[in-house]
Amino acid sequence: MMSAIGVLIGLALSIYLIIKKVPIAYSLILGAVVGGLSGGMSLVESINVMFDGVKNITPAILRILTAGVLTGILIKTGAAESISNAIISRLGRNKMYLALALSTMLLCAVGVFIDVAVITVAPVAISLHRRYGVSASKLLLMMIGGGKCGNIISPNPNTIVCAENFNVPLSSVMGANVMAAIVGLIFTVTVIKWIYSGKKDELLTVDPLTVDPEISDRRLPSLFSSVIGPVAAIVLLALRPLFGIVVDPLIALPAGGLIGICFMRRTGETLECVAFGLSKMVGVAILLIGTGTIAGVIKASTITDIIVGMLSASSFGETLMAPLSGILMSAATASTTAGATIASSSFAPSILATGVSAVWGAAMINSASTVLDHLPHGTFFHATGGTMDLTFKRCMALIPYETAIGLVLAAMTFACFELSKLF
Repeated sequence: MMSAIGVLIGLALSIYLIIKKVPIAYSLILGAVVGGLSGGMSLVESINVMFDGVKNITPAILRILTAGVLTGILIKTGAAESISNAIISRLGRNKMYLALALSTMLLCAVGVFIDVAVITVAPVAISLHRRYGVSASKLLLMMIGGGKCGNIISPNPNTIVCAENFNVPLSSVMGANVMAAIVGLIFTVTVIKWIYSGKKDELLTVDPLTVDPEISDRRLPSLFSSVIGPVAAIVLLALRPLFGIVVDPLIALPAGGLIGICFMRRTGETLECVAFGLSKMVGVAILLIGTGTIAGVIKASTITDIIVGMLSASSFGETLMAPLSGILMSAATASTTAGATIASSSFAPSILATGVSAVWGAAMINSASTVLDHLPHGTFFHATGGTMDLTFKRCMALIPYETAIGLVLAAMTFACFELSKLF
């Protein structure tokens, strides 16, 4: 067992390197090496625990890579844009904040990455900003809030990793956070919209980047055919908890995408969509390898024992381990996926030892990983701000509101867990 001091040194170094724009995966790997050495391990021992950490999340990496089939088909065919356009057009101007939040939420919920979902909906937000003069910052907040809500009930990498590390069905982890997502959406479009005090922004000077410039030149698929793929994937995942029929996400997610592209009658574009989806997932897989190395170091240290000892003093202390670990790791990495990966792989055994069920342990880490995933040393901060052409200062001003949304999600999951013990 290595000392907790080594882990803290390694994490601090990783955060410093990320802030200095060193690629996140390299920052985490170097932090893991330094953490192991400074914690009292030899170089060989440090590398071995890093390998063990990566080995433990390899199944999740495989599932995430195959999920790229569904993601690529949703984005490349325009199905994601079709879904968001349908929601916004039906709700209209009077409910434009709800429309933006709900659109981003549903796109994330069906498996689109949160930053890609924001980029997909952003052109509509830009149009609303220019037409009605509403705050671009507030519009971005609605999209980010909706994305966070959808992210905790989605077959996205963060949920897949949590389900894998706690060895529970992906659909169960998704379902456990449905109530939290609904409450989070309501909180976003009511409380956050009301308390946000930013002044009206000046008119934006540039158009946001789009995911695929060719989509605007093609006929978008119908709403019905666009949702078939995600619905099929969710139905396949639900077979395990409902009927005991196990369809692994490695099969269910790409199968849903292929079913969807058949209904859209775009089978000729399958290879192009699959290649696009894989390109989006490769970066996530590399990030997970980096997080796996430092997760291995954390797991081999005494830090989990120290945290357990500190939390056991209060009545809720031990059950707070899951949300607190998710919050801390998301702050360290400024990433939902990386935060959820490190927290679930490092703290799952300790969380289960306190009597928390595997499903709720995974669900609490997943929702808590949205609390501080938007800090400026991560990519999400810059990717979302760039879609609305916001300055660094204006993006920084949104952090308290984004954090409040994440805290509501984490608190609601914890409350649902406590209520579940009564039944």
